[in-house]
Amino acid sequence: MSEREFRFVHGEDDNLRLDVYLVDQVRDLTRAQIQDHIEQGLVTVNERTRKSGTRLRPGDVVVIKVRDFEPPSLDPEPIPLLIIYQDEDVAVIDKPSGLVVHPGAGVHSGTLINALLHHFPEVRRVGAPERPGLVHRLDKETSGVMVVARTERAYSDLQRQFKYRVVQKTYLGLARGRPDEEGRINWPIGRHVKDGQRFSIKTRKPKEAKTCFRVLEQFNDFALLEIKPLTGRTHQIRVHLAAAGHPLYGDRLYGPMRAKGFELRVFLHAQRLGFIHPVRKEWVEFFSPLPLELDTILDKLRASAVRPPET
Repeated sequence: MSEREFRFVHGEDDNLRLDVYLVDQVRDLTRAQIQDHIEQGLVTVNERTRKSGTRLRPGDVVVIKVRDFEPPSLDPEPIPLLIIYQDEDVAVIDKPSGLVVHPGAGVHSGTLINALLHHFPEVRRVGAPERPGLVHRLDKETSGVMVVARTERAYSDLQRQFKYRVVQKTYLGLARGRPDEEGRINWPIGRHVKDGQRFSIKTRKPKEAKTCFRVLEQFNDFALLEIKPLTGRTHQIRVHLAAAGHPLYGDRLYGPMRAKGFELRVFLHAQRLGFIHPVRKEWVEFFSPLPLELDTILDKLRASAVRPPET
């Protein structure tokens, strides 16, 4: 168990919650793990144990005794996967909406990782033990094309390509309003100052984020966009479009309030992925068609020329 100390200073968003503050400071722990530390009495503020919702003031000294965590036990599960392409080094899959990519807080099974270990057992020895084979991810509700490394050499090469922005990603999204015909959003983003589950352009520790888009079809109150993120920040597309006044249709986290019981997924689909094959060293591209539930929304928009079904 290791001990880490932080001093909350003036200007770090006074009155910030203790758990939200530690999520930003202790990046190797999840929010759930930090809250568990607080509940177990392993976090003190000015030498006294406090609750997660404690508001910090300038000069407060926060100490957390970090427990050593064992990597999660990952079991293969016979979850069906739509495999677009595979060879001995990589696998390209079409991820459905609703499938969580890797285990995390409150999710211990039924993930893409569990499915990969069933279909490609060798990935267990590739990359990080808690996220074997993964070189990138998609949000739970986002569907579309992903590449997975089946060998360590492919993993290292693909990681390099993502780091240096060699990989090209194209998404389709249905945004509210009437955005410009094309544009580039360059606002840095980071974790929301008060809500650790969200990201924002208003943050204490902004990181570079760039998103390009162009309008493919304009309806009365919505626009179908082709979106190309030039960086890979968490929730980047959703945050950028919402901050620009054009949140994605179905986005309950960054969009407007929805009617009770509204369950439609976010209209965001990873349509195309291109990269240099890590072994053959030739450019390859893979495509995922728009899922039926999203295509149906577009059909209704085209037919009515008004708006998606009332929510």
